[in-house]
Amino acid sequence: MSISAETALQMFDNLSTAVMLFDKDLHLTCINNACEDLLSISKRRVIGQTPQEIIPQYPVLADTIERTLKTGSPYTERSLSLTLPNSRSVTVDCKVTPIMNGDACSEVIVELIDADSLHRVMREENLEILHDAARESVRGIAHEIKNPLGGIRGAAQLLERELNNEDSGLIEYTQIIIHEADRLRNFIDRMLVSDRKLNMGKVNIHELLEYVCSLVEAEFDESFEIIRDYDPSLPLLSADREQVIQAVLNIMRNAVQALATDGHIWLRTRVLRQITIQKRVHRLVVRLDIIDDGPGIPAGIEKGIFYPMITSRAEGTGLGLSIAQSLVKLHGGLIEYERKDEKTVFSIYLPMEQNHV
Repeated sequence: MSISAETALQMFDNLSTAVMLFDKDLHLTCINNACEDLLSISKRRVIGQTPQEIIPQYPVLADTIERTLKTGSPYTERSLSLTLPNSRSVTVDCKVTPIMNGDACSEVIVELIDADSLHRVMREENLEILHDAARESVRGIAHEIKNPLGGIRGAAQLLERELNNEDSGLIEYTQIIIHEADRLRNFIDRMLVSDRKLNMGKVNIHELLEYVCSLVEAEFDESFEIIRDYDPSLPLLSADREQVIQAVLNIMRNAVQALATDGHIWLRTRVLRQITIQKRVHRLVVRLDIIDDGPGIPAGIEKGIFYPMITSRAEGTGLGLSIAQSLVKLHGGLIEYERKDEKTVFSIYLPMEQNHV
């Protein structure tokens, strides 16, 4: 079955892999949208250029393309760190494939695979498996706890009626039992966050962040500074405003609690392109970084921070990050953690459009 040149070009442009095509003189003849996004370049500016002109900072890549043209053999270069025109760095795996015309190579295809995104997908899959397993375990434990809690509360209510106000001191104790049973039940309900359908709408992420900042500043007396680094070009985000507020608030609270006096929190927003999250490729994704200069998460619990009931604070419940991750995952997004430059960084990835909800 043959296809038209227009259809072939549409297929080429809709590939998630970055692809370039060079002719026998090593001039760029075609580049798809994914490659433009990955390398932060414009098709109109680079068509006709050589590899050395497109990526001058990495001559090895140009040498590999030229070698493929001369030998007709494919080559693969892994973990190439490329510095882009906007000073951003990206790590890619590069595959160079010849197009043969008889015994001679007439054109060369260059595929660039974003290794950072690939590693993120692998981390995400591992995190998802472990997170789901942990949550299922907690669900089972929680249901086992809720049953006797109901019995304890009911028994305390019956005892309170039997006392019939004859001994206010004992009634006070029954009220404590009822209150604590209710508190534990609410605690368990928070562990079992419902996967209810989200109430979607258009959200201004910066307005949302400012609202969270006002909540945090009102809640804590500690002296700290919030530094904004917002991308003003961000369009409206399709999200459940209340759920995103709760996720961001949980992380912000953790950041403030970890800070020393006169600590700092940075809020940074950016748009990312062609990002794979939960096995789906999203053309546009909002990345929100919540950064603090506190001591970071202890190494012993670092790998399990998104599991329920994992915490380094004696008074903590260990539910804040677990709930935040669950709420963001309901949006098709992801939260990642890293310790970088002596700062704690939580990155929230949210797709711009929520077509699956």
